[in-house]
Amino acid sequence: MTGPFHSLSIASSGMNVYQTWLDAVSDNVANINNITSTDDDAFRQRFIVAQAVEDRGGRPGGVAVARAEFGSAEGRILFDPEHPLADEEGFVRGPDMNLTDQMTHLLAAQRAYQANVAAFERARDSYLQALEIGR
Repeated sequence: MTGPFHSLSIASSGMNVYQTWLDAVSDNVANINNITSTDDDAFRQRFIVAQAVEDRGGRPGGVAVARAEFGSAEGRILFDPEHPLADEEGFVRGPDMNLTDQMTHLLAAQRAYQANVAAFERARDSYLQALEIGR
C-alpha cells in the first residue's frame, strides 16, 4: 500500500500480529496446569512466528503472522499418585512450559501492541492536522 495512509496500515498490521501473539500466550497460560495421563500427549504451547511483508513496490509494508509453531507433545512427567489420571506407578504428564516465561512473553506482546497503537494514533493525528491545514 502506498500513499498517505501507509503508516496507518503498517501500524495496524503490527497490532494484528501482536493480538495473535497475545491470544496464543493467553491460551498457553490457561492450559499451563493441564494434566493428562502418560498415554496421552501433553498440551503443546503455541509460538507465533511473524514475518515482514512488502508492498507491491518492494517497500516495507508491515508484518504478518507467518505460522504458529508448537512445543513438545512429550511434556514433563510428574509424580502425582493422588491424581485421577495417574498411571499405575503414580505418574502424569503436564505441559513443558513455565509461567515465568509465559508472563514474560505476555508483557513483551502487550508492550509491542501498545507501541503500535501509539504509532497508529500519532499517524492518524498527523493526517487529521494535515486535513485541517487544507481547510
